[in-house]
Amino acid sequence: QVQLVESGGGLMQAGGSLRLSCAASGRPFSSSAMGWFRQAPGKEREFVAAINRSGTYRTYADSVKGRFTISRDNAKNTVYLQMNSLKPEDTAVYYCAQDASGSSIVPPRSHDEYEYWGQGTQVTVSS
Repeated sequence: QVQLVESGGGLMQAGGSLRLSCAASGRPFSSSAMGWFRQAPGKEREFVAAINRSGTYRTYADSVKGRFTISRDNAKNTVYLQMNSLKPEDTAVYYCAQDASGSSIVPPRSHDEYEYWGQGTQVTVSS
């Protein structure tokens, strides 16, 4: 049984930083691509960042490029999202997701390609 548990969310002022973590269990982590998505109230879930299974390829949404960094530690079965220069429009519930196939060098950006999801962690950025 796959379990993804996010942590690290909270309330932050604009311009601040937060680091989200997602601990995975139940399936070989090192063979999976991992992604972060977010959903703001009244909006659809949107792609934020993804990393391939080896950590050699990362892709970002234009809205977070240059501010957010995705990384992973396969020894700890954990993926991270370092969020800097936070803006009020970054306010959302953030979800990590696991693509168990993980075979592509380029990790997927579509939520349809991720089989497993965490419960989400709230990030609120005040102006």
